[in-house]
Amino acid sequence: MSAILLLALCLGIGLAMARDQRLPPGAPQALNFWIVNVALPALILVEIPKLHFSRELLFPAIAPWFVFFGAIALFSYTGRRRNWSRGTTGAMILTCGLGNTAYMGLAMIEALRGPELVGAAVIADQFGSFTMLSIGGVIVAAYFSGAQPTAAQIVRRVFGFTPFLALVVALVLWPLGGLPDILQTVLTRIGQTLTPLALFSVGLQLKFRGIGEQRLTLLGGLGWKMLFAPLFVFGAALLLGLDINAPNAVAGILQCAMPPMVTAGILAEQYKLNPSLANLVIGIGTVLSLITLPLASMLL
Repeated sequence: MSAILLLALCLGIGLAMARDQRLPPGAPQALNFWIVNVALPALILVEIPKLHFSRELLFPAIAPWFVFFGAIALFSYTGRRRNWSRGTTGAMILTCGLGNTAYMGLAMIEALRGPELVGAAVIADQFGSFTMLSIGGVIVAAYFSGAQPTAAQIVRRVFGFTPFLALVVALVLWPLGGLPDILQTVLTRIGQTLTPLALFSVGLQLKFRGIGEQRLTLLGGLGWKMLFAPLFVFGAALLLGLDINAPNAVAGILQCAMPPMVTAGILAEQYKLNPSLANLVIGIGTVLSLITLPLASMLL
């Protein structure tokens, strides 16, 4: 439970420090730059080459993809019907289509179900959420960031996204067994900064003043991400004839029930996709997940 306490503590410290007049201007943006361009690539370079894939792990790998493409369909339609700005639609797809399957997902699954599910949870995180963030997330961010970009511009932004380049390098290193031990040790320590800094950054930027006017948008987004998306994945597991009590199925469903991904909110902020809404969705979702995730685990 110490991992859960760390998440809550870092978010709370960020909320408290947001009121400190000594906070340097641009501090959240500087933290976000480190998280996306240094800490996250370091984790990818260390973790991806360690994975041992098998047919049984296919479901947790693709389950987060269902959530992401479902969010694209749902919020593109809803955005047109409710006359959302492109920034709002993009922010909702990113934050409610990608889950916090890394530091929160792995910690919560281990706490709720034990270490035997962590391997499948890592597969869901790396091949599901991080792959979709590195490719699909950047495409969505580029598309909704303003004037519609050309295919060439989108490709350049994808290949200019540091975590995507780290993913490519990690896949090349995979059959070679990964990096030398000394580099893995260094990069692991760098990657460990992602969790506290990401939640601290969210806390710095989280404002609860917009809840009233955004209540329907928040309800729809969090309703999809934390209720209907995992139910959809649960139904998909049944249709595929999977044993829903098997560790791989449980890990895949629980990962899809995780709150919105912090890094997706940072990407929304960098592309100016309604960052205030993105941070509100992430903050409220993170707090609610401390209740909804244990309930989801008990129901499974």
